[in-house]
Amino acid sequence: MPRNISTPSPESGARKRRSTAVTLDESARALFQAAVADVVPLAFDRIHHEPNPPLPIPRQHFRDERAALAESLTAHDQMALALEGGDEPVYLKSGMSPKVLKDLRRGRWVIQAELDLHGMNRDEARHHIALFLAECRTYRHRCVRIVHGKGLGSPGRVPVLKRLVLGWLAQRKEVLAYCQARSSDGGAGALIVLLTA
Repeated sequence: MPRNISTPSPESGARKRRSTAVTLDESARALFQAAVADVVPLAFDRIHHEPNPPLPIPRQHFRDERAALAESLTAHDQMALALEGGDEPVYLKSGMSPKVLKDLRRGRWVIQAELDLHGMNRDEARHHIALFLAECRTYRHRCVRIVHGKGLGSPGRVPVLKRLVLGWLAQRKEVLAYCQARSSDGGAGALIVLLTA
């Protein structure tokens, strides 16, 4: 009589493999635990970050700034300023930057008030200039025009009043700079004057 041979089912084989794997895993884990039983874990309570590198120092920029400041504070030769504009009358107070005069010449300042000296003698002109400058200070006018004329009505057509006005303005502490007006503003018969604030 034939023997009853039972073939293992696929499920029983898988169970056997799983139990063997679990036994191996448990034994490997137990072996590892025994090997590292006296080891103390390292404790990291801080994370070290490299600091940001310092910002670059713009040394050349600082040198340029100091040079520009020194140049603006240096008293410039009035002859050089006069030559730059030809025969035009110019004045720049000591310590002021030549850029101030260039801006004045180019019309970058808005003319806020005007004084016309036509028909006045020297005493009247001087008196009116003093009153005009005082009034400009009161109203905080910075850029003004003073019309002195070209001297066409003077004996010998010499602009006497023009020369006097140039000297008077250069002596006034509130005058920072002046230059001959552009042709549209009176040309050789007028001055554009920059006053202190």
